Amino acid sequence: MRTVLVGAVESTRVALEAMAAAGHAPEALLTLPPERSRRHSDYVDLVPTAERLGVRVIHAPDVNHPDAVAELRRMVPDHVLVIGWSQICRDDFLSVPRRGALGYHPSLLPRNRGRAVISWTVLQGVRETGSTLFWLDQGMDSGDIAAQVRLAVAEDETASSLYALHMDALARMLAELMPRLADGTAPRVAQDHSQATYCARRTPADGLIDWTRDADRVWALIRASGDPYPGAFTFQGGERLAVWEADRVHDPRYWGLPGQVQAMDEDGVLVQCGDGGHVRLRIVQRGGGERVKANTALRMHEKLGMDWAALYAPARGGAS
Repeated sequence: MRTVLVGAVESTRVALEAMAAAGHAPEALLTLPPERSRRHSDYVDLVPTAERLGVRVIHAPDVNHPDAVAELRRMVPDHVLVIGWSQICRDDFLSVPRRGALGYHPSLLPRNRGRAVISWTVLQGVRETGSTLFWLDQGMDSGDIAAQVRLAVAEDETASSLYALHMDALARMLAELMPRLADGTAPRVAQDHSQATYCARRTPADGLIDWTRDADRVWALIRASGDPYPGAFTFQGGERLAVWEADRVHDPRYWGLPGQVQAMDEDGVLVQCGDGGHVRLRIVQRGGGERVKANTALRMHEKLGMDWAALYAPARGGAS
């Protein structure tokens, strides 16, 4: 069986290792050139792994470009696996593999088709998700299912911990599926399209913390936006302050404005939210600096989320 793997992120690396471990290393890896790495926040340079496994590397910014399609066609692959790639694969690309192309999606399809699914899963507050390998068609995450596993989502799940669960599931699914692809017995289970839901694309700006929201929602945003993604953030005196680790705290003793520091201890900094609840910031990052403990970067009763100095500057300089 001849296969080609397409991707440029951590899930691609996991797939490459799993395929090789199953005795079905791909003939080639098609990945992004390094200068296009900013297209994925979780981009991984896969060349060292491919070289170690003896897999040829092809750099291409667009899998649908005629040159990329022609290169793939010359390899006459039986299957192409697209795992960790942000483009929709068009008809010319899908016509290349003789026995079909497969994709990977970190959800329990048909639920949560679309983009930024790991972050949205945390934000939704669901207690179950899944990982799915499916046959690619002309739709968005709509093809028949080849393999799927269910995953429990913890109450305090983060993007990072959920990502790790998905990577483990992907490796296990590929270990079982690769031999079935080779002997032609891989499943094709149609999705129930009436049950489909869709997730929108997220950008780094979507990590902005609105301290007037309730504490549970603020905590969810921080957990959903962290590694390997750009992070949730607020503003401290007009400077961007990323929040990388935080806890939900139930302590009714404090009251102040949304975004105001209410208490500090060795564990972190307690910040008020709009419903009177609190989150404890543990690890933060000011501007482009280092990640540090929040209790070293913030001050008691400091207000986050607005440039207060700029707000009151006209009053200081104007007439009384």
